[in-house]
Amino acid sequence: MFFEELVKRLSPTLKRIIYKLNGHPTFLNDEDLYQEALIHLWQDFRVGKLDNKTDSYILQGCYFYLKNYLRKVNEKLLLVSFDAIVDEGKVSFGETFFLKDKNVQNSLNSLNNEMLLEILYNNGLNKREKDILFFYAEGLTTREIGKRMGISHVRVVKLMSRIRNKCRKYMGDY
Repeated sequence: MFFEELVKRLSPTLKRIIYKLNGHPTFLNDEDLYQEALIHLWQDFRVGKLDNKTDSYILQGCYFYLKNYLRKVNEKLLLVSFDAIVDEGKVSFGETFFLKDKNVQNSLNSLNNEMLLEILYNNGLNKREKDILFFYAEGLTTREIGKRMGISHVRVVKLMSRIRNKCRKYMGDY
């Protein structure tokens, strides 16, 4: 038996299993789980664990593997909603993120800029810069942020300047 044949035969049922397992909101989509299942199958296939096993047995093993995988991932996952943090202070995430820059605030109404915020936060900022934005969203002052992070308030100001420059750079790209 070849691995490609096995995957071709099991894929439709495996995709239905994944669709049912991934019915709750999560950061993983069905394709991510499908790839994870294929990796699991490939590892078992390589060491011979799937020899002389029925399709039902293999699919049940994939089901339990994926269910356990989702449980482990969700236990390690800590989602923070910036909207929830910022809504407490009645300030929008965009206002907090750009630190009330009037030019940027006026353009935050478009969907493109909302996507820009997400791209910048996920790809453009290092951990220290993300921490500073998080503390600003909590309403801390520059000096309080410096104390919490163990750096001077001058360094916080410089990092905020770097964050603004990154925002401007991404604004130019979009």
